[in-house]
Parts: sequence; structure tokens; C-alpha cells
Amino acid sequence: MRRWTHIWLALLLPLCLMAQEQPLQTGTETQQQDAQSAAKKEKKEKKKIFTGFSGGMMVHLGYAFSSSPDEMFRNGSLKDVANVSDLPKDGVTLGIGGAARVHLIDHIHLGMEGYVSTMPLMKSGSNIRTGWGGVLCDFFFKAGKVIPMVGMTIGGGSMNRLYVPSNAETVTSGTSDLNYNSSYTKTPFFFIDPYIGLEFGLTSRISMITRIDYLLPFGKKGSTLSGTDVSWSNFISPSGPRLYLGFMFGH
Repeated sequence: MRRWTHIWLALLLPLCLMAQEQPLQTGTETQQQDAQSAAKKEKKEKKKIFTGFSGGMMVHLGYAFSSSPDEMFRNGSLKDVANVSDLPKDGVTLGIGGAARVHLIDHIHLGMEGYVSTMPLMKSGSNIRTGWGGVLCDFFFKAGKVIPMVGMTIGGGSMNRLYVPSNAETVTSGTSDLNYNSSYTKTPFFFIDPYIGLEFGLTSRISMITRIDYLLPFGKKGSTLSGTDVSWSNFISPSGPRLYLGFMFGH
């Protein structure tokens, strides 16, 4: 009887050892599979090019200047002004606009933006209104909820200059009043607009953005313009820095 007991124990011992080793082998294989899956997932995420999109509106406040009043207004009517030097050659400009962007490899914004900015001058109604738009590209990185960025926008626009002298004559003609001795010119331009900025994440899909830029417009300085006689080698003014503040929405 003891001999049969010894025989059964000898047969069962290898089975018990195999049963104890099997869970250890299974656990090791599971860990290896999890590690491989995580590595593949991380590699896939690194290779992902399109990582999100965003868009929103921004208001801005800036200061633009020219070297002289003649550079500021750029029109022929200034030759009849006795004291041209008394006219403004700089001023505060404010406006609004927006941007739409796609996010690439979690480090590049690529998109489009456009703005309108108005500089009121004197008390006669004179103003300079600038509108521009183009393609933007910037590089960014994430530091928690803060996203610093540096980039540039390239495109085109126009500068509309309305000069109304303080002593302009007003004549009633029919049902409308006409201002004489005033002038209006429109200057198309090509521009380069470098900027730096910061985004602050408020939620997973909403962020506040602030940035500073310096619009550099190039075009013909004269008042008689057409789409074929623009010389892009001339820097035109007024121009200066602007501070933007707004919100971006996206994912």
C-alpha cells in the first residue's frame, strides 16, 4: 500500500510543479504584451501628424507711427495745407479679427487669420483703416496649461487713408452735406507680420490667447495705385506694434 502511495505522489509532484509555474509564466507574458502594446501606442502617437484644431477671435490695441505727416496721409491735398508739421504723424490704433488653425505634431500651428484696425486722427473725422489677412505658421510647446509660441504671418491687405482738414468747407447739396478739401487714398500692400504669444488653457477646449506683433507692410507709397504698379520694395507707414487678447476654441 505504501508503495502505491509513493507511486501516486511521484506522479502528482510534477503536475503540482507545472501548475505553480504556469501562472508565473502567464503573468510574465502578460507584462511583456502590455509593454509591447504601450510601446506601439506611443510610437503611433509620435507618428501622428494632425493633433488638433482651433479658432477664435481677438481684439487688439496698438501704436503706429510715421516719420512725418506726409508719410502718414500720403495724398496730394497736403500741398495746400499751410502747416503740414502740425498734422499728426502717429496715433493709437484698435481693431478686431480672428484666426483658424490646425495643430501639427503637437508643435506647429498652421492656418489663416485676418484683421481690421482703425486709427482715428484729429477731431475732423480723419482716420487710417488697415485691413490685412494671410497664412500663419508658428512653433509652440506645452508647459502645463501654458503654451508659448513664436511665428509669422504672410499675406496682403490695404491701407485706407481719409484726410479731412479741420477747416473743411461743408456745402449743402440737395439732401446731403458734402465735405470739400478732404481726400481718400487706398494703398494695397504685401506684408510680413512676426509675432510672439502665449495661450493659457482654461478648459480642455477653451484657451485665452495674448500676443504681440509688428506688422511690416510693403507697397507703393504714392496715391495713384492699381493692381499692376505696386512696388513691393517700399516699406509703407504708419506701422507699429499691436497687443492682442482673445479666446481660442478647439480640440
